[in-house]
Amino acid sequence: MSVKTPTIRQTAWISIIPQLGVMGLIIFIWWQVNPDKAVINGAITYLIISFSLRRIVARDHRKGMQLVKAQNFETAIPFFEKAYDFFKRNDWIDKYRYLTLLSSSRISYKEMALNNIAFCFGQLGNGQKAKEYYERTLNEFPDSGLATAGLNMLNSMNKKETE
Repeated sequence: MSVKTPTIRQTAWISIIPQLGVMGLIIFIWWQVNPDKAVINGAITYLIISFSLRRIVARDHRKGMQLVKAQNFETAIPFFEKAYDFFKRNDWIDKYRYLTLLSSSRISYKEMALNNIAFCFGQLGNGQKAKEYYERTLNEFPDSGLATAGLNMLNSMNKKETE
């Protein structure tokens, strides 16, 4: 029997505004070239750019997620660490991901990486490392609901074990 690993996607709906602006700009450029097919060509171009950016720039994150879905948690951790390091060095890409990656994610890639590393350690039975990463996430992202929930779950499990 296969167990499905949960995936959480939180969307920042406000990000649609700048993305519509980008799409409008692309359509305008196509309108200069071919007014009859500007909308369809602009939409297709936008989708190609959007998928390409996320596939290329966030490739380590995507590979880590593929491994998590395959329940290969130990192998996924280094990919999330690489993703975190990349977005830490290139903070502006993550900060302006609505435009740089055309991503509507409310959670930054750095926050996702830290939460995913903690989740992987938890799935591997290393609760101490999972706790360390959830706490690290909360130090960098105090409003992280995922890290708070993960830490609460680990703490409640520790209470049950000591009772």
